[in-house]
Amino acid sequence: MTKCDRVLGPSAGHPVGSAGERSADATMKSVTTSTTTQGNTDYRDSGLVFPPGFTFGSATAAYQVEGAFDEDGRGPSIWDTFSKTPGKVSNGDTGDVACDHYHRWESDLDLMKELGLGAYRFSIAWPRIQPDGPSTGARTGWVNQRGIDFYSRLVDGLLERGIRPVATLYHWDLPQVLEDAGGWPVRATADAFEEYAAIMGGALGDRVHTWTTLNEPWCSAYLGYGQGGHAPGRHEPDAALAAVHHLNLAHGRAVHALRATSTGDPDYSITLNFHVLRGVGDGADEAIRRIDGLANRVFTQPLLRGEYPADVVEDTASVTDWSFVREGDLAVIRQSIDVLGVNYYSTATVRLWDGASPMQHNDGHKAAGGGTAWPGSDRVVEFVEQPGPYTAMGWNIAPEGLEELLVGLAAEYPEQPLMVTENGAAFDDAVADDGSVPDPERLDYLRRHFTAAHRALQRGVDLRGYFVWSLLDNFEWGYGYAKRFGIVRVDFDTLERTVKDSGRWYGELARTGVIPG
Repeated sequence: MTKCDRVLGPSAGHPVGSAGERSADATMKSVTTSTTTQGNTDYRDSGLVFPPGFTFGSATAAYQVEGAFDEDGRGPSIWDTFSKTPGKVSNGDTGDVACDHYHRWESDLDLMKELGLGAYRFSIAWPRIQPDGPSTGARTGWVNQRGIDFYSRLVDGLLERGIRPVATLYHWDLPQVLEDAGGWPVRATADAFEEYAAIMGGALGDRVHTWTTLNEPWCSAYLGYGQGGHAPGRHEPDAALAAVHHLNLAHGRAVHALRATSTGDPDYSITLNFHVLRGVGDGADEAIRRIDGLANRVFTQPLLRGEYPADVVEDTASVTDWSFVREGDLAVIRQSIDVLGVNYYSTATVRLWDGASPMQHNDGHKAAGGGTAWPGSDRVVEFVEQPGPYTAMGWNIAPEGLEELLVGLAAEYPEQPLMVTENGAAFDDAVADDGSVPDPERLDYLRRHFTAAHRALQRGVDLRGYFVWSLLDNFEWGYGYAKRFGIVRVDFDTLERTVKDSGRWYGELARTGVIPG
C-alpha cells in the first residue's frame, strides 16, 4: 500500500472533481450557493412552531464556568498554564473561579429548570478525572473519584429536574501532563483519550443521554498548535496537522470505548465548528476550496466517509507528509454517530491574496503573532473584512448562513441527523436601574437564527435540536471576562446570576416550542 493510498482512503487516486470524489469544494460550495426559503428577508419571523420532541438546550464548558481549579484533586490543564502566562489572556484573567459552577451547580440547575430547558450540554474536565495522566507501561493512572463524583451528582441533578444530560468529554482542557509529553500532535494522546473515555463511560454511561467526544477539534488543533491564540499556544503548522489527525483518531477510539462501557442507551456525537465561506475576486472558488478543506472537510470526510481529502494533502505537502496516518486509522475514525453537532456563529469571506497588498486576516480569531491557523494556505488566501452588523466579537451577523449550512450538510450527508450545539452572541450588556438586563441585540440575534433553523427544518433537514451558547456569561478564552455570551448575566464580583431578557425570551420558546412575537 502506498503512503498516498494509506492517507487518502477509498478515494485515493481520483483527481479532484472526478466521478470517484465530489468536487473538492462541494461541501461548502453547496452551502454557499443554496437558496433560502420564503419568509421575512431579515429572518425576523415569529409564531413559527418547532416539531414535537425538538430539543431546546443551552451549553457551557468546564474551564469556562466551573472554577475550583485546584480543589478535590483536580490537576492543571493547558488552559491553567496558558491563562497564567503573561500576555496570553486579556486583563490577565484566568478560570480559577470563573462562574463558580463547581459550587453553585444546584442553583444553576434550578435556573435551567425555571427556564424550561430540555437539555444541558456541559463538558467534563479531563484533569479532574486523571490529574496525573493515563496509565503508562506498568503504571496504572490514578482515577480521581472526587472528580467523577462531582459529575455524577451533576447528571443526577439534571435528571431529577427533567433535563437531559449531554456530556462532552473534551472542551479544550487537556491535562498539562499530557501536553508536557507532546500534546495532541503525538499519537499517545489519542491512546490516553481512549482510556479516559472508557472511565467516563463506566461511570456515567448508565445515565448520560448523549456523549459528545470532542468540541471543535479545529480550534484545538489549529489555534492551539498552529496560530497559538489558544492553549498551549504553539506555532507549529506541522504539529497542527498532526493534531488534526490525532483528534480525529481520538474521536473514533472514544466512541468505541464509550460503546463498550456505557450500560445505558446513550447517543454518540461529535461537535464541529463549521466555516461558512463566501468568496470574492478572481479565483474565489480556489480560495473557498482551500479554506473549506482545512476548516471543514479535513474533519467531515474522515469522520463520515473514512478518507482524507486528496486536495488538502496536496495543499499541505510543503508542511507535512501525513506519515502520522497509519494503516487502519481511517476505519477507526469512521464511527457511526447518532447526531453531528453543528456550531455556527458567523460567515467568513476569502479571496486569493495578490502577493503585494497588505494581507488581511479577518478570520474571526484573536490575533496571535507568529503562527497560522491555515497551514499551506496562509500565504495564498486572505480573509477580508465583511459588512456588518457585528457582535462584540467583531463577527458579522448572518442568520442565512446557518440555514445554508444546515441545508448543505443535509445534502452532503443525507443520512446524518444534525443538532445545533452552539449558537449565540456576545454583546456589551448593561444592568438597568431596576436590576434587569435588557439585551435586545442578543434577543434579536437568537430570533433570527432560530428562524433560520426552522426554515432548514421546513426544507427537510433532520435537525434534532438547538443549544444556545451560553447559559452563563463566562471565561471567554483569550478574551477573559471581557466578552459576554450568556442568556444569564454573571456579576463576576459577586457571582450573582440574573436572567437577561434574551433568557426569558428563550425560556418561553423552550416551554412552548413557538418563536415568541
